[in-house]
Amino acid sequence: MTLTQHAAGGASPHTSAGRSADRAKVAAGHRFPLKELGPVATLAVLVLVFSLTNAQFLTAGNLKVVLESSAIPVVLVVGLSFILVQGSIDLSIEGVMAGSSMLVSLLIANSVTGFDLGWWAILAGACLGSAFGLVNGLAYTVLRLPSLIVTLATWFVGLGIATLLFPGRQPQILDERLTRLALDKSLGVSALVFLALAVAALGWFLQTYTQFGRMSYAIGRDEKATRQSGQHVRFHKILAFVLMGLVSGVGGVMISAQLAVGNPAAGEGFLFPAVSAAVIGGTLLSGGTGGVLQSIIGVFILEVLRNGMIQLGVDPYLRHVAEGLTIIAALVVGNWSLRGRLRIVK
Repeated sequence: MTLTQHAAGGASPHTSAGRSADRAKVAAGHRFPLKELGPVATLAVLVLVFSLTNAQFLTAGNLKVVLESSAIPVVLVVGLSFILVQGSIDLSIEGVMAGSSMLVSLLIANSVTGFDLGWWAILAGACLGSAFGLVNGLAYTVLRLPSLIVTLATWFVGLGIATLLFPGRQPQILDERLTRLALDKSLGVSALVFLALAVAALGWFLQTYTQFGRMSYAIGRDEKATRQSGQHVRFHKILAFVLMGLVSGVGGVMISAQLAVGNPAAGEGFLFPAVSAAVIGGTLLSGGTGGVLQSIIGVFILEVLRNGMIQLGVDPYLRHVAEGLTIIAALVVGNWSLRGRLRIVK
């Protein structure tokens, strides 16, 4: 029984949808080594090259730097993986992060307002992110608007809310319970790294052992057949966007802990690296391929590439060129088998 059949309640293999799913599974099986081992091999080669060209690369201190810089991107790609696997996309990450970060910095003990809600402020930031995700999911599924357009709009809404909340001068976060998440070290890394590890483990569990994970793949591979089988496609799409909003809100909390101030531009620069990392790892924009672990490998490929080039003193513009070429190479390898047909992001 194919994954689509399993998620769709056991569609008969004698139907056209069942036969298509069977062929897709066989084809996917033949492509598995390249898609799964390619990113891992790329990461291994990068580590080997940079360790041979710079003795400082594999030091414990530098590896900790890579882990710290990967913490927020890892959290973001966990949610983004479910969106991409379903064949959709979410561009609202930076706006949601900005709004959540600004809300947290104003509700927790700070230098501007009189609020001191402690952990409730952190929960409020995560809830705001979930609310954005719910709006995205409802607009996408109920109004049937393209996910790209919907989430692009909420990106600007989030930035607008963060700007409106900004009190005129940066609120310094005074609650050490939040700032210590980034400052206090255990085993050489901050609590943010362990938080990212926990989110990654939760995402992998949802993807592997829950109906939500199975349905996400089924939707991405053959949404029409999955819907015709009587499955709740709309519910699982909304759930994916709520999860994406939640992890974006958590990302806003994490960047607040790192900056220790409220800033409307807190989420700037996180969207496209997250999408790029997912694609490089094998979670393709065409849907039905990849997953949480693959996207996380993509995060480490980008972070190792950036860190290694910085260690070598590579010009920043050349670093962008190298990152761009890496993304193109990943797209070519990942989409080679799909070159005969065009898939538009829904």
